[in-house]
Amino acid sequence: MARVGTGADGAELDEDCFEDAYDRIPVASKMDLRTSIEECTMALNLFLNNKFSEAVDLLKPWSKDSMYHAMGYSSILVMQATMTFEHKDIQTGMATIKEALHTCQRFRKRNSVAHSISSLISRQTPDSLKEEEMHAEICYAECLLQKAALTFVQDENMISFIKGGIKIRTSYQIYKDCQSVLNMSQGEGGDNEAFKQFEGGVKMGIGSFNLMLSLLPARILRLLEFIGFSGKREFGLSQLRDGASSHSLRSILCILTLLFYHTYVCLILGTGEGNLVEAEALLEPYVEKFPSGSIILFYSARIALLQGNFEKAVLKFEECISAQQQWRQIHHLCYWELMWCHSFQQQWKDAYRYADLLCRESRWSKATYVYQKAAILSMMSEEDVKKTGDNIVELFRQVEGLKQRLAGKSIPTEKFAVRKSRRYSSPTPVKLVIPVLEMMYVWNSFTIVGKRADATESLLITIESAEEQLRNDPNPSEYHPDDQCLVQMLKGLCLKHLGRLMQAELCFTQVISSEKRIRYDHYLIPFTLYELGLLYKQQGDYIKAAQVIEDAKMNYKDYSMESRLHFRIHAALSSLKNSPTNSP
Repeated sequence: MARVGTGADGAELDEDCFEDAYDRIPVASKMDLRTSIEECTMALNLFLNNKFSEAVDLLKPWSKDSMYHAMGYSSILVMQATMTFEHKDIQTGMATIKEALHTCQRFRKRNSVAHSISSLISRQTPDSLKEEEMHAEICYAECLLQKAALTFVQDENMISFIKGGIKIRTSYQIYKDCQSVLNMSQGEGGDNEAFKQFEGGVKMGIGSFNLMLSLLPARILRLLEFIGFSGKREFGLSQLRDGASSHSLRSILCILTLLFYHTYVCLILGTGEGNLVEAEALLEPYVEKFPSGSIILFYSARIALLQGNFEKAVLKFEECISAQQQWRQIHHLCYWELMWCHSFQQQWKDAYRYADLLCRESRWSKATYVYQKAAILSMMSEEDVKKTGDNIVELFRQVEGLKQRLAGKSIPTEKFAVRKSRRYSSPTPVKLVIPVLEMMYVWNSFTIVGKRADATESLLITIESAEEQLRNDPNPSEYHPDDQCLVQMLKGLCLKHLGRLMQAELCFTQVISSEKRIRYDHYLIPFTLYELGLLYKQQGDYIKAAQVIEDAKMNYKDYSMESRLHFRIHAALSSLKNSPTNSP
């Protein structure tokens, strides 16, 4: 059989024949473990080379007879379902994942995992059945995670949420059992290719669980530890790095997990300090291997954006859109990023174009998209708004009706957008002040814009203009104090990134001293305290930083985006623990 990617002996196979490789692949007449891993590697390479339907066609025929084909086939359909949010895709994904679990179950040992795998390590016979049992465990664990993800997306009630949680716990326990056996083996697997592939799978699972659990605020983690979960960030990262360098089927999956962590998780749920040097190094070999691969191009663009190289990011996202037409959902991810790229540079017409495309094409979060589109229009001149044919007030009034639920809960950014847009529901709407810049902050994007002094200075001019308008408003509304505090907080952020730390501190303290005047945007106080804490950290006053951030954590509740701030507080306090203590 023709093979592309990494062979069973670990050797790289010819990547140059990608264009016509699929045409020469005959359907296998039998499927052992080695062949199934090779075919899944080939399917993964096809997928990374934008040949999505070919990857599905390669996996589907054996998806009811081979655990790896079952897992690979369901992975693609589940990914598609979570990206499209279409009911029929979710139903198809769920049916496929149930089939995959059934297929994996047939290969699993009836008694304990640890017993089945430890007996393999000490065996003297060439029988490969026990190898299949080992791999069935990690394939089953991965499929359980996929089913949990789809369960959260599919249903809107607490029962589904609990069911998803149970699946995650079962998956985690399987990975822990497999890791125990791996630790017991102490290299006894030797050069056995199947054992190396098993090891790669365990490292990916254990690494991902530890990394993601380590992000959770302490109060949630304490509850999870009670039912057997634990998360250590550095251990999780080291496991994923080991898996990334293992040359196993799952090495690219470890790399994609690390890339997602450094380029998204650190920014949205942390203080914005992802390791972009590591992200670039991890991506580099795949940029050479798959120069037109849309997923690789997407991450190249995202890294450029986070580095503050907006011009390069725009070109790369556009290249990613042109690279393939099969999966429009990847285009939607690019539209979202391009909308922000142009917003950071206050190129409102371009930003509007992508916000409009998202509203028309993507189902992911209509409420957020429509709010974002209306917010961008709010930054444009009346003349430019007229040319679009859109009505700002009407768009803001649509937002509440578009809100959806995920895992039985409202999506925090949608709740935020709904609450903010209510100012337009009265017969005499009260305009939002610089709403795009506020959403920029919600997504922690000032840490990105802060890499560029020119863009930050430009935002500061816009903010100071809004400040001046509020100061001279002859008929201040009930929202006036809230708007003033928002403007001061955003101004403080710009000043901080421009190195004007004393002025930034004055802005933050002005917001905090206005706490009793705020009527609606109560989130501003805890978020400003958090930002003030980061400012003290930057100045080297770690004790004061910790005190202010603890204040935000302990003394405020029931405000917008509360869980998001608690994730960021957890990351900030963790980084302070690793900082030198303040000198007396």
